[in-house]
Amino acid sequence: MKVSWHGQSCVQVLTDTGYTILIDPFITGNSKSDLNPETVAADVIIITHAHADHIGDTEAIAHRTDALIVANVEIAEFFESKKLKTHGMQMGGKHAFDFGEIKMTPAIHGSSYEIDGKPMTLGLAAGIIFHADGKTLYHAGDTALFSDMQLIGAYRPLDIAFLPIGDNYTMGIEDATLAASYLKAKTVVPIHYNTFPLIEQDPEAFCQKLAGNQGRVLAVGEILEV
Repeated sequence: MKVSWHGQSCVQVLTDTGYTILIDPFITGNSKSDLNPETVAADVIIITHAHADHIGDTEAIAHRTDALIVANVEIAEFFESKKLKTHGMQMGGKHAFDFGEIKMTPAIHGSSYEIDGKPMTLGLAAGIIFHADGKTLYHAGDTALFSDMQLIGAYRPLDIAFLPIGDNYTMGIEDATLAASYLKAKTVVPIHYNTFPLIEQDPEAFCQKLAGNQGRVLAVGEILEV
C-alpha cells in the first residue's frame, strides 16, 4: 500500500490491487495541494465529515471518474441526490468492499455543509479505519482528543495514523501527542495544519514529541510505502 498527503486532510491511498482512494479531497482553494481536480484519479472517495475543506472537490471528481463515495448516511444521501454512487455508513459500522474494509469511528467535531446558501448539518463527524493488503490505516478526520482512541488502537494494530495537529478547530500538538500514545500506530503523520494562519503549527516539533521513530512529516505529494 502506498499513501501520500496532499495538504489539509487530503490523503491518497494506492492499494496493491490497483485501487486509488482519496480521503477528504479538498483541492480547489487548498494552497498546499499539488493535485488537479480535473485529472486526479479516484476509484473511491471517503469523506470524514461535511465541512467544505473535507468534502472539497468530491462532486466534480466523482462525476468525472464515477468514483464510489463512502461517507456517513447523511452525506451519502446528499450525493446520491446528485446521481452519484454512494455507500452510507455510521459510527461503529464496518463494511468489506472489493478494495478493502472500512470501519467508521467516532470523532468529536461538527459536520455541516452550505446547501442553497444555508449551512445544513449532515450527520456526525467521523474517523475511518481502512484495512487492505494486510495493512491498516487510521484517518482521524477532524477531532478533539478522546480517551476511546485507546479502543481504536486496540481494534487492530495500526500501521499508520493520520492525526490533525492544527489546534483551534481540532487537536493541537499536545493533545495529538497523547492521541498517538493511545493509538500505538507504527507511524504517525500530522495533517490539518498550515493551510491558513489560524492552524499554523510545526509538524517537526510534534514528531519530536512522539516515541522513538513513530512520527513522520510527509512533504506534500511524498509517497510512503506502508
